[in-house]
Amino acid sequence: MPHPASGQSDSSSSVVVAGYNVSAPARTEVVLQCMSNRMVWTQDRENDRQRVVHWDLYRPMPDFAMERVADMFSAGDQRIYNSYNQGRVSLSQSAFKDGNFSLVIQAVTMNDRGLYSCNLHHHYCHLYETIRVQLNVTKSRRKEQRFWDGQKAVYVVLRGSTVVLPCVNRRSVWTDGGSEEEQQVVHWDRQPPGVNHDRADRLVDLYASGEQRSYGSLFLRRKMNISSSAFAQGDFSLTIADLQPTDQGSYSCHLHHHYCGLHERRVFQLNVGPPLTPQTTLLPVALPKEDKETTKEISPRVINVILPDQRHHFLLPLGYVLTTFLLLAFIILIIILITRRHRSQEFYPQKSVRSSRSQSSSDDFEMEVTDGRTSSPDDRTLDYKNNLLKEMVKMTSVPKVIDLDKEMEKFGK
Repeated sequence: MPHPASGQSDSSSSVVVAGYNVSAPARTEVVLQCMSNRMVWTQDRENDRQRVVHWDLYRPMPDFAMERVADMFSAGDQRIYNSYNQGRVSLSQSAFKDGNFSLVIQAVTMNDRGLYSCNLHHHYCHLYETIRVQLNVTKSRRKEQRFWDGQKAVYVVLRGSTVVLPCVNRRSVWTDGGSEEEQQVVHWDRQPPGVNHDRADRLVDLYASGEQRSYGSLFLRRKMNISSSAFAQGDFSLTIADLQPTDQGSYSCHLHHHYCGLHERRVFQLNVGPPLTPQTTLLPVALPKEDKETTKEISPRVINVILPDQRHHFLLPLGYVLTTFLLLAFIILIIILITRRHRSQEFYPQKSVRSSRSQSSSDDFEMEVTDGRTSSPDDRTLDYKNNLLKEMVKMTSVPKVIDLDKEMEKFGK
């Protein structure tokens, strides 16, 4: 079993792939997650260390049929599947050295349109990646463009030209490790505040064989640990129990796979805040123990407190103001009507009296028209004669009743 490397060499050779800021209250537990699917692997019995890249084409018609375009192996051998593509479709011979697996298509035609996928495989390291490119062909030079639609790169090229579909992977995973031992290792380092990364303290080492080494005092060994099934699940999270302000600092997780050339580092900045305040809950207060008879006689005193609804408290004074205003307006209106009526009676008193008399005696009496002249004795006699004539007319209008018995008596006499 190799000895763990120092923090200096690891930090200088590894590549930082992620950085996180983590804050947690004191006296709690925090988990610094460090996931890597490429670290989950099982060595093949046949030691198949072959690397291969192949390009596929998905045509929209009919029904997104898939067609294999080209293959290339780590030894440099290429295979072109369609005879029509022979001599015009190719990959760079130095692809496995510079990590550029772009597909070159010469004399593009309308038949080349579709969705291309570049598939990268490393069988021993269990690496499987796919890069997609959409190729469209146009007849107008003004419509040529390249853009990203959110999921893949889209290339619009001129018919008859040459296009290069990009597929770049410059990770060191494609570099052989030579004679180094074929084993994975994970270790965690910690940098206290104000300490450089080259003077970081080693916390724990974990090997693919299952061996685990912890460093530092016994106290640190008990509060910091990694799961024993880390390599089986690909989860190399570091758990820190009972956080204290002294645990603040920068933590780094280093992933190494010597054969696959994997050297990655994930950095976590941990800040420890004040402890959580316990929730203030009102617990029921227990009464002193008493006899059962006394507890029955004494009944608890309950005080009911009714609180007004605070949501509409501002409407109450507003209602009082409106009611008072309406009442004052009503009183002022009545006063105005009475005042106007009194004024009309003062300016036109005769008219009001005559109108009242005419309304009350129009059915029983007739008004006398004087025309501004005083009554004379002749006028009185005329009125008297007129009255007599009226009585005579009334008498004549009444039917005369004749008694036959009295008439016979008159003739007998």
